[in-house]
Amino acid sequence: MTLQTLLLAKAANQARGLALDAVHASNSGHLGLPLGCAEIGALLYGHALSHNPERPRWINRDRFVLSGGHGSMFLYAWLHLSGYDLPIEEVKRFRQLHSKTPGHPEFHETPGVEATTGPLGQGIGNAVGMAVAGQMAAAKFNTPEHEIFNYHVVALAGDGCMQEGVAMEACAFAGHQKLDNLILIYDSNDVTLDAMAAKTQSENTAARFKAIEWDVQTIDGHDMAAFLKAFNKAKKTKSGKPQLIIAKTIIGKGIAEVQGTAKGHGEGGAKFSDAARAGWGLPADQHFYVSDDVKAYFAGHKVRLVKACNKWSKTYKKWREANPDKAALLDSASATPSAAHLLTKIPLFAPDVKLGGTRAAGRDVLQPLAAELPLLFGGSADLYGSTLNLIAGAPDFDPSNRAGRNIRFGIREHGMAAIANGVAYDGLFRPSIATFLVFADYSRPAMRIASLAKLPVIYIYTHDSIGVGEDGPTHQPVETISGLRVIPNLDVIRPADPEETAGAYVAALERTDGPTLLALTRQAVPVLNEIEPHLRRAGVLKGGYVALQETAPLTHILIGTGSELALALAAAKTLGAGTRVVSMPCTERFERQSAAYRESILPAACRKRVAVEAGVTVLWHKYVGLDGKVVGIDRFGLSAPAPQAFKELGITTEAVVAAAQSL
Repeated sequence: MTLQTLLLAKAANQARGLALDAVHASNSGHLGLPLGCAEIGALLYGHALSHNPERPRWINRDRFVLSGGHGSMFLYAWLHLSGYDLPIEEVKRFRQLHSKTPGHPEFHETPGVEATTGPLGQGIGNAVGMAVAGQMAAAKFNTPEHEIFNYHVVALAGDGCMQEGVAMEACAFAGHQKLDNLILIYDSNDVTLDAMAAKTQSENTAARFKAIEWDVQTIDGHDMAAFLKAFNKAKKTKSGKPQLIIAKTIIGKGIAEVQGTAKGHGEGGAKFSDAARAGWGLPADQHFYVSDDVKAYFAGHKVRLVKACNKWSKTYKKWREANPDKAALLDSASATPSAAHLLTKIPLFAPDVKLGGTRAAGRDVLQPLAAELPLLFGGSADLYGSTLNLIAGAPDFDPSNRAGRNIRFGIREHGMAAIANGVAYDGLFRPSIATFLVFADYSRPAMRIASLAKLPVIYIYTHDSIGVGEDGPTHQPVETISGLRVIPNLDVIRPADPEETAGAYVAALERTDGPTLLALTRQAVPVLNEIEPHLRRAGVLKGGYVALQETAPLTHILIGTGSELALALAAAKTLGAGTRVVSMPCTERFERQSAAYRESILPAACRKRVAVEAGVTVLWHKYVGLDGKVVGIDRFGLSAPAPQAFKELGITTEAVVAAAQSL
């Protein structure tokens, strides 16, 4: 063995010790992966990955995603040893309040963590998204003279990730798209949390991945020479396929009492720490121990990594000088779009425009915005013909054109959303994706993570209500909007007409600290010409605004959203001059306004309030109060033409009038 191999083998055992000590100290955590994959971590962070601990967000670093986020001490140990800003004091505070070592890796919280992982399978989808971003970046910015993007994306996943449907959706997409900058390491230890893996799976993983156009290698995950050979082959391959390395490992390796069993997954082995630490050659009286020679090795490796990054920086500088337009475009990725500027790029709609719903308005709004924002791309779950979010004139992203701006995800809503998160983590391109609103339930786990991780993903989800009509209750998302509104940090916008749709798209694009969902209609909606068009656009940016001002002492407030705003406006004509109509396309944005603004829109003194939405009523009681009423639907829909469905379910102007008059 070479001196480097001996030191990395020693580092592997010391990383095991860090994981064991941290889990033992906190009486919480998962030891199985950090102990079972220690040799893999030693080779990745001690030799194979191209990264820079001094510049964690260097744009051409190799990305490493720990999809099995429960094994977070694996990542924290190697980030600490590599010289990231993760001192040993933070490792000792594993899973403690406000530490840099939370229970599962969280984006923004820990230098070197590429993605928030924990829900199994998400990290694989994220890695596929990062690989997409890498291919896009190389196509858009590399030149024959200067290659500034050539990084790989490496993900480590276990049986739990591989069993989740989202992972297989993403992997099928990656194989079809020939994402050869993606390397997936499968920690195949034949164990899941409850039992041996044979209790729940019997598939031939290698054959399965070969069938979906991946290259596959199977190795002993504890044989460092075998792993390094396989990894180098995966990095250098010219096969045009993503790479899977099946690493056979022993879960909880080194704790004789639990290794290789389901008991090795969690913290159960921590009580045997003394014997395990002795077996790894760690001193009995020094916990969180790293030897001087291992420290010196990683310090020297950090110097080598920094030099390699600096060499790249010289190429990057020459690239910028030779390609000022490309450099300006790259710089624009970190800029926040100006809402005022974007609104000027969208022509006003003709007062008599005839469009097939706000989804059609969205199609027309998208085109000038896409021209203004070249790093925006769109994807759809096999529904471009219905969601209408295709960027016109732009090619598809596929193996023949990595600069394409339209991605055909196939019928893979969950994988699509997780892949979009991966692109957003990378931070260069702006992802927008589309499907029917009712299928948000298929993508919701990834949407929740986007909200938690503050990722600026845009969801263009159409067919937003019982207006879907004949498709019936399976496709009528009566509860979906409210279910999405309760996700913290997710903006949900239901625009009422074409001009509000323009405002909604701009609101989504100007937001960079979280995701936004646009809920658009299939059915035609009237153009609300009684409201000044600039007011409609600007009002959406605030979440709520006065659409119709009372012309007599205020008696009633009607609150409408989406296609039902038209019902509130019509009802106001019957109720008289003391009626105010408030458009509330986005409650989340409205709640972020000042108390004074909110009071100016919904004055507390007026208690006669009615809200109307073709969905469940529960959330609207916050705005109508104990004295008010909500016209909505607390049941599933029905199959009928849209006008008949609205009438049968009581979402009518007459119902709004009756509710107001009854107060």
